[in-house]
Amino acid sequence: MLAGIDKRIAVLVSWSKTRDRKKRTKPGRDAFLARFEREVDPEGALPLEERQRRAELAKRAYMLRLAKRSAQARRRN
Repeated sequence: MLAGIDKRIAVLVSWSKTRDRKKRTKPGRDAFLARFEREVDPEGALPLEERQRRAELAKRAYMLRLAKRSAQARRRN
């Protein structure tokens, strides 16, 4: 198993050989958004467009909470 610097090197080499970064990260982005879709509509009752709209808003709120916590941590240090 790779550790530390070797892993970082392997990751950088892998990304340097990636032609389509969006395509490579799409499964992760889709899974991340699906988390918020489940959060806003656990029963799956909403129409797709409404569920996606609400999921995007929930994701934005999540990101703002992360930014707030990051700013608080920086102020403490």
